[in-house]
Amino acid sequence: MNLSNTTLPQELNQVKNNWIFTEVWIDAMLTPPYLLLLLANNEGKYNIYDPAKNYEIIFSTDNYDTAKTWLLEDEYEPLEGKLFLEELL
Repeated sequence: MNLSNTTLPQELNQVKNNWIFTEVWIDAMLTPPYLLLLLANNEGKYNIYDPAKNYEIIFSTDNYDTAKTWLLEDEYEPLEGKLFLEELL
């Protein structure tokens, strides 16, 4: 079995450890489906990252509803639930 290293080098890790929760959003109309990550941080920012582009921030806002609307307008759908940092510690 081939394994892929999914850990980002420290210099590419823009998220660091200041995130509160993350959501995975999917465009299921594409094959294979396209995924984006929405991360909320403890500075009140909601950043949308594109894993296919080295986790580049493709949208940023100070409001969760604005981030959610941006994703919905591009026909992304949220996968069930949120992952909270405090649940992992």
